[in-house]
Amino acid sequence: MDQLPIDKIPAIKEFNDPQFLATVHADTSLTALDLVKKYGYNGKMHEVITSDGYILELHQITGRTNFNNSQVQKPVAFVMHGLLCSSACFIISGPENGLAFVLADAGYDVWLGNARGNVYSRKHILPAIRKELYWDFSWHEIGVYDLPAMIDYIVKITGREKIFYLGHSQGTTSFFVMSTELPEYQHKIQAMFALAPVAYCSKLRNPIFQFLARFSDPLDKLLKLIGIYEFAPTAEIMKQFQKIVCAEDALTQPLCTNLLFLISGFDKDQFNTTLLPLIMEHAPAGAATKQIIHYLQLIKRSIITSGKFRQYDYSLITNLIKYGTFHPPKYDLRKIKVPVSLHYGANDWLAHVDDVYQLEKELGNPFGKFLVPYKKFNHLDFMWAKDVKELLYNKILNLMTHFEH
Repeated sequence: MDQLPIDKIPAIKEFNDPQFLATVHADTSLTALDLVKKYGYNGKMHEVITSDGYILELHQITGRTNFNNSQVQKPVAFVMHGLLCSSACFIISGPENGLAFVLADAGYDVWLGNARGNVYSRKHILPAIRKELYWDFSWHEIGVYDLPAMIDYIVKITGREKIFYLGHSQGTTSFFVMSTELPEYQHKIQAMFALAPVAYCSKLRNPIFQFLARFSDPLDKLLKLIGIYEFAPTAEIMKQFQKIVCAEDALTQPLCTNLLFLISGFDKDQFNTTLLPLIMEHAPAGAATKQIIHYLQLIKRSIITSGKFRQYDYSLITNLIKYGTFHPPKYDLRKIKVPVSLHYGANDWLAHVDDVYQLEKELGNPFGKFLVPYKKFNHLDFMWAKDVKELLYNKILNLMTHFEH
């Protein structure tokens, strides 16, 4: 596929506009739904209880507030965030670039999920549940408990038999888990659009994860020993510090951007630095350490684990008790018969091109794989690139029309 030169990509807005910069800084105190309403859209919060007792927030966007379309039954788009993110990650780019708004403006009833443990879904039906029990989950549980509960609720409230699913990063991983472990839920999905899909991780280029993966087992034991079960949302005092260090005009600002690039892949041209304070306000949004350990197990290079997409590895004895085998079972991706559209970037350090190719070969009904036509496109660009609508979202909207009835 031809690459679109950076000088040919249309600019969406002047990001050095002082008024825009002031607006971004004012937005750092707003929640996801506050931002939705500020930008002139109808936003609503729903609560869903999973079968294992977690209370999750769903954020619904039905359209712009000045357009009365309550009587119109729209197609439904369910969007699921990645690791350490929340529904806010699809909102903070604003009406021009935020995926939630792009979908709403295209005529979809948009529902944004929030996985257990993030800043919007931290409640449980047992308020006094011990933290080691509350945080005993990976993205496997998000796939087998959270997604089914949210999908059932959305289908019930909207009256739609089938909905579109769009996931980014872990939002794709958990979908693959749900579809293999609970294949009956595939009947409720019109099509799935995987942004930066993560299942296989053997070719991952992130140096931090590569290093930590070598010590995933002792790291897991150490964290449990010292009582750390969650990767907590950023503390308020740290957020204030980040606002100073990562401000647009701060000499230290490149430290913040380079840290993000070290995780996701370097792309200075498409990164909107004026959004950085808002990004730092909403991410990390919280997660269980077990989610991260599970990914590290997939990355770890060994005879047993290399190149496999499989369930959580406890220990030989615990695995035998839980799974009936010494090693955790693989997820059978051939069971997935829902059309899956794979969207990936050449410079994504977390979803490598070769791993995406392997995923496509394993899927039961791949609809196609689509390389974003910009060679520096990284893992975070799927949410926050300056020209993400032209480079990616317009393509997805066009593909979605193939499945509408």
